[in-house]
Amino acid sequence: MARYRGPKNRIARKYAANIFGKARNPLLHKQHPPGMHGAKRKKKSDFGLQLDERQKLKAVYGMISQKQLVNAYKKSLERKGHTPTMFLEQLECRLDNIVFRLRFASSIFGAQQLVSHGHIQVNGKKVDRRSFIVKPGMVVSVRPASRQMKPILASQESINREIPEYMVLESDKFAGTLLASPQMDQVPLPIPINIPLVCEFISHTT
Repeated sequence: MARYRGPKNRIARKYAANIFGKARNPLLHKQHPPGMHGAKRKKKSDFGLQLDERQKLKAVYGMISQKQLVNAYKKSLERKGHTPTMFLEQLECRLDNIVFRLRFASSIFGAQQLVSHGHIQVNGKKVDRRSFIVKPGMVVSVRPASRQMKPILASQESINREIPEYMVLESDKFAGTLLASPQMDQVPLPIPINIPLVCEFISHTT
């Protein structure tokens, strides 16, 4: 799976938020939006607003691809319930995001790397697929041989991010459990995102 290597700080400045949860807030150095003269704002069309919401959602979950976003939306359509809630749940329960929420990594990109390099286990078995969907009751842990890695230890010591209420962390075991499916109002998104608008955009463009 391809790894995003583009400009992360520019995206954070665009949305005026530390969107990737980086330890060093990019807004402390430059607070204005990227581009000449701070990228003067223009009124956006409905399409532009929908596109912007989609881009924000992709960024929050580690610059996932359009294909991954569409697949998550299609899977949400197959389930009973409120489609935007099911859609957000699909993204929130990705293994790389669970690893980030459990503070095994200091950023979503660090979490993606841990999973891809085989440092993460689900129910005691190695899983190196970032898009793997974690279900309630599953235990996500750091492989025993990887628990003394400096990035993991540093992230665990950080208290800047709280563990969401739908998870529980056993820090002494480097393990966490997804207790229940996350609800939309429980997901700690770093910036406001109109999820129904993203669903509408995807349904009209695929």
